[in-house]
Amino acid sequence: MDRGELKKIVHGYLEEGLSLGEIQGRLASEHDETMTFLDLRLLAAELEGVDWTRGEAPEPEKDERTDEGKLDAGGGTVVEISKIAKPGVALSGSVKFASGASAEWSLDSYGRLAFDKQTGTPTQQDIMEFQEEMRNKLGGAK
Repeated sequence: MDRGELKKIVHGYLEEGLSLGEIQGRLASEHDETMTFLDLRLLAAELEGVDWTRGEAPEPEKDERTDEGKLDAGGGTVVEISKIAKPGVALSGSVKFASGASAEWSLDSYGRLAFDKQTGTPTQQDIMEFQEEMRNKLGGAK
């Protein structure tokens, strides 16, 4: 299957509201096309005219009350993935840690993670929550 056909199929699945993980499974089962999740994510980023907000639940209202610079107990780590591709970077985005620290993050093609424009110092718990949120966002959570 050529890349143009593949893009049309992926675009259709995205318009149906399927997640990238679901699309990856359908490509393998229905089209005998196996792709890594990262390859599929990069291909999807190239598509134009996709409603990326479709199928997303509205964000709950945030509780802005703070105690000594920390978010209220209900506020956890929030990870966002940028839809704009940066040169030399596989994925990037921003993170707001539960402790109040924040940063921009990037993941290169070798899987190396980097933090830039960091404010505050994330705790060990923040890092664990960041890893869990990344797994959830990228469809790797079970």
